[in-house]
Amino acid sequence: MNNKIATREAYGKALVKLGKVNDKVVVLDADLSKSTKTNDFLKAYPNRFFNMGIAEQNLVGAACGFAAAGKIPFASTFAMFATGRAFEVIRNSVCYPKLNVKICATHAGITVGEDGGSHQSVEDISLMRSIPNMTVLVPADGVEAEKMIFAAAEFDGPMYVRLGRSAVPTIFGEDYNFEVGKGVVLREGKDVTIIACGIMVNEAIIAADMLKEENIDARVINMSTIKPIDTELIINAAKETKAIVTAEEHSIIGGLGSAVSEVVSENHPVVVKKVGMSDCFGESGTPNELLEKYGLTAKNIVEKVKEALK
Repeated sequence: MNNKIATREAYGKALVKLGKVNDKVVVLDADLSKSTKTNDFLKAYPNRFFNMGIAEQNLVGAACGFAAAGKIPFASTFAMFATGRAFEVIRNSVCYPKLNVKICATHAGITVGEDGGSHQSVEDISLMRSIPNMTVLVPADGVEAEKMIFAAAEFDGPMYVRLGRSAVPTIFGEDYNFEVGKGVVLREGKDVTIIACGIMVNEAIIAADMLKEENIDARVINMSTIKPIDTELIINAAKETKAIVTAEEHSIIGGLGSAVSEVVSENHPVVVKKVGMSDCFGESGTPNELLEKYGLTAKNIVEKVKEALK
């Protein structure tokens, strides 16, 4: 399947479908509903949509009120503001009392593109993962994003879903089964394991094909739940392959790479190399230019695999 759809687009469509079957669902936005695609829900269910204005702390606080009243609130804005500006409210008002709030943030990572470093969130996974009671999800494509939103509505508790601006290739078929807390092996391999999330899953698959041509057998795992992470799958990979390479559109500090390293070092130490943003901010440019410049491509994964296997 080569059709491309942004995970934020899939999110907007999923909300409309979800709203039809679950009348407890309400959607809140911080004056960015055209960009976050929650305006699809606004058109379908105007009485269950709330624009909180450019006031992200208020957005999350109001979502807490809805959750306390038995609704299932989905609160959206750009990842930079959802996790950065509203961090303290998420910590103290959502996660501390363990309220059933879903923070679905779009425009994460450097593929926001031309908006530049100020809007490119490369630390949001790290921030959300560090809060007790928070579950952190990152879909690899539109199909997984939709399944994730339905799973989020069923799941009781705080949840952060990280969504992107740019269209990404479709990896999964409609029969794909997403489960919170479970990674999925997309390719079997015995030499090395590539563990990826978000847009880097497709790059990992391409990298595995490139490595095959050089007789390197790479296992590919889509780790779409960053927290709670699938420790069993990671430990098996550490035991069954010679090294692990992680790939994420996020800082290599505190994100997927860190989470995998924590599991590996405590259970079955092997070499872990990380592909991601190397402790730096992004800049303005097209998504492809930025991915190239900051080393977030299949080619970079291949290089890291070779380093790891040395």
